[in-house]
Amino acid sequence: MLLLWVSVFAASALAAPAPGAGGQRRGAVQAWPDAPNVVLVVSDSFDGRLTFYPGSQVVKLPFISFMKAHGTSFLNAYTNSPICCPSRAAMWSGLFTHLTESWNNFKGLDPNYTTWMDVMEKHGYRTQKFGKLDYTSGHHSISNRVEAWTRDVAFLLRQEGRPMVNLAPKKTKVRVMEADWKNTGRAVNWLRKEASNSTQPFVLYLGLNLPHPYPSPSSGENFGSSTFHTSLYWLKKVSYDAIKIPKWSPLSEMHPVDYYSSYTKNCTGKFTEKEIKNIRAFYYAMCAETDAMLGEIILALRQLGLLQKTVVIYTADHGELAMEHRQFYKMSMYEASSHVPLLIMGPGIQANLQVSSVVSLVDIYPTMLDIAGIPLPQNLSGYSLLPSSSEMFKNEQKLKNLHPPWILSEFHGCNVNASTYMLRTNQWKYIAYSDGVSVLPQLFDLSSDPDELTNIAAKFPEVTSSLDQKLRSIINYPKVSASVHQYNKEQFIKWKQSIGQNYSNVIANLRWHQDWLKKPKKYENAIDQWLKSHSDPKTI
Repeated sequence: MLLLWVSVFAASALAAPAPGAGGQRRGAVQAWPDAPNVVLVVSDSFDGRLTFYPGSQVVKLPFISFMKAHGTSFLNAYTNSPICCPSRAAMWSGLFTHLTESWNNFKGLDPNYTTWMDVMEKHGYRTQKFGKLDYTSGHHSISNRVEAWTRDVAFLLRQEGRPMVNLAPKKTKVRVMEADWKNTGRAVNWLRKEASNSTQPFVLYLGLNLPHPYPSPSSGENFGSSTFHTSLYWLKKVSYDAIKIPKWSPLSEMHPVDYYSSYTKNCTGKFTEKEIKNIRAFYYAMCAETDAMLGEIILALRQLGLLQKTVVIYTADHGELAMEHRQFYKMSMYEASSHVPLLIMGPGIQANLQVSSVVSLVDIYPTMLDIAGIPLPQNLSGYSLLPSSSEMFKNEQKLKNLHPPWILSEFHGCNVNASTYMLRTNQWKYIAYSDGVSVLPQLFDLSSDPDELTNIAAKFPEVTSSLDQKLRSIINYPKVSASVHQYNKEQFIKWKQSIGQNYSNVIANLRWHQDWLKKPKKYENAIDQWLKSHSDPKTI
């Protein structure tokens, strides 16, 4: 059945009018009748390298493969901040993280912020969203916030459970992540009952939590999410022999920020090769389940006769390290964490095209408006991924002319003890920290070192200096780092005052409780010293 409608769609999609075609519709107060529908599916924690060779060999992702064959895939798409809320804030606002001050999982956009969906609704689109949003302020655990605020404190505490796997008892279980399947079902029902009968073009958003690791209650009351959980049904989609065991640097040779991350993520202990391979296999199986939910949306659009009228976009907020660089989770500029999938298919979008230019999630905002023919605001950090002509991506040179040859990603949250800034170009990945002086930078040549095992910043000082100057022309990162330092201190003081005499008990029982409770006075004193040393912003 899949092969049959693949061929049907291929012909009809290419014959349909292109998004943004016709100067008449561009900038109209209301969307014209030929405006395409748009569906955006955003998952969590999906390593973008799995969508193309050789990563695509490790797990079967039939619907991502379908989108690749009948649409355009971006081989170098990146998050603008490798953690949930700040990344999604960039996607929904079209602005870099430092411009919205989305510093951590607690600090995102204001709930009343005007997103691309709000703009599309004002221009005549019917809008709906289901599932995980997570781009506004005020969410995530107290522990997550306090860990981010205190990252500059002179202590080292494990903040997560040890990464582990958990197999569902029922071998044939398909709906492992039940909440995601329910939200996918709600989206499909909306397409059937509402969208298919609508006289307006529509935009539908579906947010999936998978393949984010599951909670680990064994870590205590304020537990994190260090469990990779799936069923044998999905594990059968994984080619176990193709799983690569990542190379690790010795602990003594790790970059100091990487060591802090590995330690706080509880990854500095011993892991057998079997443990590492299983974690990666279970993660890939979770990706296969994610792909199946994307498929439910694509199949529903086809069954309703909407596929040839709808632009479908799939991406993720960030990746998943899955034990690369001795870490799991994200919060890193390494490829597994920062590289995201980005695939687009639909009317007028060229089939089977792979674009190698670097792009990022801030490009979603202008792309959504451009698809609808809505004029783009001038203040956006992102660039539309559509060319100005009616046929999309006729050649990659057009995209290169429209989009700058770099992307910016930054991180200011927990599990990393310095603000981090990545400038990614075609060949180079440059990573600067804090004020650019106190922590050594990193430079990787991804063309010769795709696993990012050799920092060549000292070996190529001219390249390092040139990239640093370019980074500073985009963002005054020492100033931003100082602002984040000050924000962290102020927020921690407010929180400490809000809980009053219960402070010692509350802070001791956050996710770091197993380490904290061994020497509670020592760690409280370390925080006191940090607050005193940072009492004057000029000393930061």
